[in-house]
Amino acid sequence: MSDFVGARFERADFTGARFVACDLNDLEMRGVDLFRVRIRGATLSDVDISGEIGRVTVNGVEIGPLVEAELNRRHPERALMRPADAAGFREAWALLERLWAGTVDRARGLDPALLHESVGGEWSFVETLRHLVFATDAWVRRAILGDPAPWDPLDLPWDEMAETPGVPRDRAVRPSLDEVVALRADRVAGVRDFLASLTDEGLQAETVPVAGDAWPPARSFPVRECLLTVVNEEWEHRLYAERDLAVLSEP
Repeated sequence: MSDFVGARFERADFTGARFVACDLNDLEMRGVDLFRVRIRGATLSDVDISGEIGRVTVNGVEIGPLVEAELNRRHPERALMRPADAAGFREAWALLERLWAGTVDRARGLDPALLHESVGGEWSFVETLRHLVFATDAWVRRAILGDPAPWDPLDLPWDEMAETPGVPRDRAVRPSLDEVVALRADRVAGVRDFLASLTDEGLQAETVPVAGDAWPPARSFPVRECLLTVVNEEWEHRLYAERDLAVLSEP
């Protein structure tokens, strides 16, 4: 039996691989693609999965719709995060602004040093805000508005993104909360301004490809897809932030 205890596989391609009679206890996966995966004869206990779930069947039961229904029950506003028209996007963005204002106020009640602390290996609160700046820069300022290099030095891509010339990803910098909140406010206002004049026809349009080796790639995207990406990032990362702030607030 091969021994890979403690091994780290990064940017490895296991497409078509088979794992038979393998010990996968205490396995951690981050930023992985699991399309068309088949698991048979397995024992799953104490498993925690966070990600996009669709067409996942467990013991003959498709769990995707069940998960969606439960998440919407826990967070009734979540249903607003899949708008179909321009007015719906304006409503979703206004709600996100209100929710994030409360989360930032909660963070201000903590020792500023804690806002740079990771909980469970996840981004710190400040890093989360930096990542949301990156998401807006990528999908609104670059993909929709056509700026080939919209980045601020504090932008923070997701950890598994390949190093890309010109796209910042400084994990060592420690900006203050006020500094990042001010940067966020500029980006949030930019999205608000864009949505204010957005029409249903514009929502269904395709973006013009933006040249350059950056993110997203130099191809066209539906405007609605770009906006849904940003709205989803804002919604999910606020929930993560609230979860971690609760841990950091414990005596």
